[in-house]
Amino acid sequence: MSQTQQATTVDVAIIGGGLVGASLACALGGLIEAERARAGERAPLRVAIIEPQPLPSAGEANAYQPSFDARASAIAYGSRRHFERLGVWSAMATEAAPIRHIHVSERGHLGATRLHADELGVEALGYVIPNAWMGRTLHARLESLPIDWHCPARVESLEAERGGYRLALDTGEIIHAGLTVLADGGRGGFKERLGIESEHHPYEQTALIANIEVSQAHDGWAFERFTREGPMALLPLAGRRMELVWTHRQGEVEKTLALSDRVFLERLQQTFGDRAGRFRRVGQRHSYPLSLVTARETTRPHLAILGNAAHALHPVAGQGFNLALRGVMDLAAAIESARAESRSAGDPKTLEEFEAARAADTRQIVRFSDGLIRLFGIDHAPLGHARAAGLIGLNALGPLRRTLARRAMGIER
Repeated sequence: MSQTQQATTVDVAIIGGGLVGASLACALGGLIEAERARAGERAPLRVAIIEPQPLPSAGEANAYQPSFDARASAIAYGSRRHFERLGVWSAMATEAAPIRHIHVSERGHLGATRLHADELGVEALGYVIPNAWMGRTLHARLESLPIDWHCPARVESLEAERGGYRLALDTGEIIHAGLTVLADGGRGGFKERLGIESEHHPYEQTALIANIEVSQAHDGWAFERFTREGPMALLPLAGRRMELVWTHRQGEVEKTLALSDRVFLERLQQTFGDRAGRFRRVGQRHSYPLSLVTARETTRPHLAILGNAAHALHPVAGQGFNLALRGVMDLAAAIESARAESRSAGDPKTLEEFEAARAADTRQIVRFSDGLIRLFGIDHAPLGHARAAGLIGLNALGPLRRTLARRAMGIER
């Protein structure tokens, strides 16, 4: 070993300090605090997190100024409960726009389904929060937790060794980890380096993302609308802003991106209708291709995969991050159980417990999300009438509608 290389040993190494990795670090940080409070004979859990992007400087979160163009994510009510357990919700909620109503419709048909928070006795069905603000609140919480931060730092190599993995960082540091968690969104290429294959099912669609200013108060309404070109969603943000997710057929989004703001808003109004009022302003437009991606392995001895690295879903159903966060909490629970039984975090039994807790939830959400997109993507007149009748029937059947809502909210599996 060269003199520039310093070796440390940790129980858990988290590759990726984004929303998923930071959430796991917060959960494990709480476990470390609990173990230290008990002052037992066993040394507390040791956790390292490696993130290549520099974090905001200390105290910068207090100076946060939301941008009109800030990207945001919809989190389910169940995810709020998880963030409460992590000790970050009170801060996160200051920039959260509640979803109190959801309207689901299909263009060209009269059928529609409406969901309301008060039917379920909750404040909101979910919330829409700027991604940057979620990240800052999670990182602010981590500043007070006994976590080993390596930032900015990049994992240059990841190699299996006896009892775990060896991580070599571009800073010259070496980390020996009993459990390594891939939470890098799949961008680091570590799955491929380890020979973990993924199944790719392209939707032949591209998502256009932008923030929209509307003429009237949205009152917490979120809209999902299915069109021949693909699904679209409008999600409530602070003030009279809404986040747009507009799906286009492959090869057609470039024309929409090239439109002037005025023509873009006119085209959007024509496609979506007037339910949300008149569209007055559009921010920066972004796009990315859509596929269903699922890793064929999400655990190995001493290795776990979370978030988009494990499964990337269509954004309109709004289930991707919520599914990932439930995975975070299940992995933290499996590690806590292992510690109580004097097993290591990377022990095969620990990861078997985690996999067993995740399998059914993941399978159901993937099937639901994928099935919804494919069902409404079939352009066939008789089927369109059947879908409309189904939406009308679902709206009339209160108990069934509420059951589906609770599942979508992540409070019933």
